[in-house]
Amino acid sequence: MAAITQPFDRSPSPVPPDPVMFGATRAMQVVRERVHKIAGANLPVLILGESGTGKDIIARMIHHLSAWSNGPWVKVNCPAIPGTLLESELFGYEKGAFTGAYANKPGRVELANRGTLFLDEISELDYSLQSKLLQVLQDGQFCRIGAQEDKKVEVRMVCATNRNLEREVEIGHFRQDLFYRINVVNIQMPPLRDRAADIPVMVQYFLRIYSERYNSRVHPLSPQLLTQLQRYHWPGNIRELENLMRRYAILGAEEAITSELLPRKQDLFYDDIQVDGPISLKKVTRQAVLELERKIILKVLQANHWNRKRAARALSISYRALLYKIRDVGLPAARGRGRADAHAPPPPPPPA
Repeated sequence: MAAITQPFDRSPSPVPPDPVMFGATRAMQVVRERVHKIAGANLPVLILGESGTGKDIIARMIHHLSAWSNGPWVKVNCPAIPGTLLESELFGYEKGAFTGAYANKPGRVELANRGTLFLDEISELDYSLQSKLLQVLQDGQFCRIGAQEDKKVEVRMVCATNRNLEREVEIGHFRQDLFYRINVVNIQMPPLRDRAADIPVMVQYFLRIYSERYNSRVHPLSPQLLTQLQRYHWPGNIRELENLMRRYAILGAEEAITSELLPRKQDLFYDDIQVDGPISLKKVTRQAVLELERKIILKVLQANHWNRKRAARALSISYRALLYKIRDVGLPAARGRGRADAHAPPPPPPPA
């Protein structure tokens, strides 16, 4: 059995400043209040939320704010490690415990002593290892592979998952007693689509970070693109937004990221349309038509190298009508950042 060294993080990166991390939405203010309340208590914390919502950052923030902030930070990405290796990586082994064990090796639980152990995507933890982890939570003891005696540790445990653990318990994939142990306090991370008002602040933060990293000078995003970002569904959440801003910092052109914001076929009608109240069919249909027009216009503009006169001829509409539609669907007025026309008055509506 060969040991592996990745993927483990023992040096927590600086967390973003509070205005960026928590923004102004009520849901994130609730998260902020809970983080500050529980950080100083040596209790297990379970962080829930979709992938890319910032669960890792919240875990690091809890570590930074705790009494154990000077102690080790050990992150374990559970699904990235084969089950046959995860036990030895978590709990360590004694020399001679198996072929290839030429020396004693401490596990990640032991390395996190008097610090924080962050188990990312704990729902992927092999069922056979869950009982050993439960022992650590119950009495602070564990046993290395091949050892005869238990070791004692004092570890603050923070876990995260994007799955419904109650459902995993029901179908027999997760131990009920372990679920109750790690769910002493939980934090629910809202998806980015529910935090649209916070997107401009995040955009500014990511652009500053990546323009410095790549030594590039980038212009602020146009108001049209910012509006488009706030209307986007964000299936990849904050991680997706960060990657788009990284791409923009490198390429420096808005059209390099606008194609990523086009609705996919399954996203044309979003799943979060409320059906428990009145629905404006006219409004929903209008939005769907705008999304479809936007996709077609963008494709034609790209095919014509953003020459709007040629694009208008290809679409069999007048140049003035194309300018109007470009504004109407939220596309940049010209190739690049669209800044030249950003503050120009909108063109008059095309003749009926």
